[in-house]
Parts: sequence; structure tokens; C-alpha cells
Amino acid sequence: MTIPPFADSADALAIRTGRLLDVASGEVLRDRTLLVRDGRIEAVATEADGAPGGTPELDLRGLTVLPGLIDTHSHLVGDVLSSGVPATMTSAPEEVLIGVRHARETVEAGFTTVRDLGTYRAFADCALRDAIDRGDVEGPRIQCAGAYITAPWGGGDLVGLAHDVRLPDDLRFGVVTTVDEVRDRVRRLLIGGAGVIKCIGTGAVSTRGGVPGAPELSEDQLRAAVDEAGRYDRFVAVHAHGAEGAKRAIRAGARSIEHGSYFDAEAIAMLADSGTFFGVDLFDGEWALDAGDSLGWPVETMRKLEHSMTAAYAVFSGAVDAGVRITYSTDSGVYPHALVGRQFETYVRYGMAPLAAIRSATVVAAECLGWADRVGTLEPGRFADLVALDGDPVADVGVLASPSVVVKGGRVVLDRRARD
Repeated sequence: MTIPPFADSADALAIRTGRLLDVASGEVLRDRTLLVRDGRIEAVATEADGAPGGTPELDLRGLTVLPGLIDTHSHLVGDVLSSGVPATMTSAPEEVLIGVRHARETVEAGFTTVRDLGTYRAFADCALRDAIDRGDVEGPRIQCAGAYITAPWGGGDLVGLAHDVRLPDDLRFGVVTTVDEVRDRVRRLLIGGAGVIKCIGTGAVSTRGGVPGAPELSEDQLRAAVDEAGRYDRFVAVHAHGAEGAKRAIRAGARSIEHGSYFDAEAIAMLADSGTFFGVDLFDGEWALDAGDSLGWPVETMRKLEHSMTAAYAVFSGAVDAGVRITYSTDSGVYPHALVGRQFETYVRYGMAPLAAIRSATVVAAECLGWADRVGTLEPGRFADLVALDGDPVADVGVLASPSVVVKGGRVVLDRRARD
């Protein structure tokens, strides 16, 4: 092949790999060099091709290299670990600054892209995204929702306060009662900077008084959200623990369904037949069942959590067997962001093949976001986002929880080798 003249670019890099995992085929490519210019991969060369003289090099030949990981359901802004109403206890600037820490922990865990699915304070996630994109702070690429579209006192509303307390508008930005209000809020979110719409289709586990399986938005409301988002070439993700809420969302044309704790066989079949993506979070529940009592989570929340998790494992296994397009979806924020890579082991434990689990956080996740042309694989034209592991993730997905090197846009974000 012809090697481009990389040495004439100030932002040129040759990344040498000994084992490069092609996540699409599962093949391990030996002795490849990723030629990077201006943050993107320009070519994948063999050892025989060499690299242009004078180009800076990053030597990863002792590690296994694969694309930067993607979490399709994150919550970076604020701190929800108390499972209460923390958004009323902190200002909007504090929420974003907390998110700065979470963003750094996430990218250092190897997740160079996330879909951030909602914040109580409208557009706080967009502010964090913009700061990362400017290079002001460290963090992943973010596709953010801006706020939740939710029914009054639903799974995305703030509840548990005294009835005479009036919340500021930014804490109830996405609360809707009619189809017209759905369209209005979706437009305002997208024009205001959101990149995806998040609808709360059923009750939530952590919302006080709610019933996780109960539908909360009508099919007409969900269809209005999908239709309005489509006018802006954007997708809709729908939170749905219950089967009826999921069926409404699938019929309405949602891009993805999140959680799915109480899906029945029909809901799983509808996911498979329609090709709708399914974002399944399991590790967060395992972590919370261990830590929730010590964190002072309400008894009601712990009861709902235990019940939903018992059902969720069977749903996940059934979805794997049915060939549903499962995306790596963690709900990080419910548990510490630094642990975002721990869920691979949970996926494998409940029936997913290791390579399929890796794909769920790379090629499948990228397609779900509509970003397959920029992330998810290490091909020419994509961002030079990658993780390098001390071990074989197909043999042991546990190594994905602790990458040795993380690169985002051709820049080293983390190199644990330098610390050791």
C-alpha cells in the first residue's frame, strides 16, 4: 500500500499493535500499525508497509488493541447514588462539576463514547459535552438527551417533596401531559442542543411511589416524540421496565428500549422482529443490592430493585436466545462510573458469548447511536479511539474492566504502564 506523508502533520501518530481485534469479524490481526492524522485513522498498515519516517509512535505491541468502548446508557451529570432527590440539593453548576469527575472516570475506564440518557436539570449534560468537545475537561464523546420526557410524577419527574414545594423550570423541563406538549418539548430539547430524546415510558425503580412495570406515556405520545425527533434526524430512547410500555415504544418506532425488567415473550419477539435495540443494565442492580442499604436507600427502592433484578436476568437470557440487538447499557451513575466495564462479565454469565458482549459495546452500540461512521471500529475515517488490554478479552472479558492504555482521538488519555 502507499503510505501517506504523515510526517508533515503536527497531529500525526503511528500506533503499533501486536494484536488488533477486529470486533466485526472476531479475527485478531497481527502486527498492524494505525496511521492517525488529526484524531482520525487514515490507514491501517501492515508491518511490511512500515510507517512514514519522523512520525511519532505509540507502541502497544505487547497488548491487545480494540476500539474504544461505548456505553449507550450513562448518567454523568450529578450524583444519583443516594437514590433520593439529589438534584434539589445541588445547583446546576455543581451538577455539571460533579459530571466533570464522572466523565474523567468513564473515559479512563476505556469508554470513549457514551449516550447520556437524561438529567433532572435540563441541558446540564449538554454543557458538559460542550466543555469536553472544547478540550476544557477530559471525558468521552457524548450524545446527550438534555432532559427526560416524562409524565407528571412519573419515572423522570422529581417526586418525594412536600406537595406545596414548587420546583424551578429546569427541573421539570420535560414534564408533559399532552401530545402537543411532547412535540413542543422535543423541539425545544433538540434546538437547545440535545442529540437524542429520552422518554420515560413506564415507572422507575428508584422513583418513590412509582410502579416500574406500569405504562406512563401513551403510544400516541411516544409516536409524537419519534416523529418530531425524526424531523431533526434524531432518535428516541424509551425507558421501559414493563412489557406494555415497551410494546408501545416499539410500535411507535423508538430506536432503543432501556431496562426491560418485566418483558414477556411477545415483547422480546417484537424487539427481535423490529430490530429495535435493547439496552440492558444488569451490573448496576447487582452493585446496588450490595451497597444500597449502607447508602441509606429507601426500603421501597430496595424491594423494587430486588424484584426487578430477579426478572431481568431471565429477560436478558431470552433476548440473547432470540437474537435481539443488545447494546451495552449500564445506567452508570446508579453505581460508580469507574466500574463501567464490570458489566461484560455479567452479560457473559447470563448467556452472551464474549465476542458478542464486546460487539454490544462497539459495533452494535455505534449503530444504535447512529455513529457507525465515526466510532465502534478501527477503520479509516473513524476516530482514533481505542483501548489496549493486558490479556485476551475474548478468552476473559474481565480484562475489559481495567484497560492498560486508553486513546481518544489519537491522544493518550491513560497509560497505566507509566504508573507501574
